[in-house]
Amino acid sequence: MAKYVNDLILDNGLNYWKNNATEVYLCTSEPSDRATAISTSVASKTNLTSGDYTGPADDDSSGRKLTANAQSGLTASGTGTATHMAWCSGTTLLVVTTVTSQAVTSGNTVNLPAIADEIADAV
Repeated sequence: MAKYVNDLILDNGLNYWKNNATEVYLCTSEPSDRATAISTSVASKTNLTSGDYTGPADDDSSGRKLTANAQSGLTASGTGTATHMAWCSGTTLLVVTTVTSQAVTSGNTVNLPAIADEIADAV
């Protein structure tokens, strides 16, 4: 028997991220909750809207993806080596990913890379 999942089902989780993650933090370690994302943050943007995301759309192979667009020109609020990015709603940690390790110095300009997350089709 073949397996099938409509794109509407896959998009639901991606749209939850897109419509609810209003904050992104560049962190010096992997956060386990929103409070840790904030306390380990060396740069952030806290007024994200759905316009800061692209998709959901077909991914590069099979399934659907959402891209959190790059954020440029942020002012670093702390000094440390950034290793993770975390997206949060006003109360909840929603998504965490690793980033290429980068040294950040308070007061300097920081650019956050675009990050894509994918949900694969049924197999």
